[in-house]
Amino acid sequence: MAYDQHLAARIREILGDRDGLTAKEMFGGICFMLHGNMCCGVVNDDLMVRLGPELGEEALHEPYARPMDFTGRPMKGFVYVSPDGTATEPALRAWVARVVAFASTLPPR
Repeated sequence: MAYDQHLAARIREILGDRDGLTAKEMFGGICFMLHGNMCCGVVNDDLMVRLGPELGEEALHEPYARPMDFTGRPMKGFVYVSPDGTATEPALRAWVARVVAFASTLPPR
């Protein structure tokens, strides 16, 4: 699968050895899951984040964010962040912190 391996490695480093963390190749990329719930991943060279419907809608107003629509139909609560939005370590850490906070509210699967 062709996805930005460097971005995936940066995400792995930020997530660390967190309890319940797994990674699975899907969507033509890689997806990181916490306790069985998708939280973020890499599709091509974009960061994919799961923020839930309300926070996902708010995130669409931020620079470099757009709807996740790999099927042609946007998925509520999921957002793609273009490479410019994850170019710096603080920017990527901020996105990852948001997805971890959201995923932590979900029951384990």
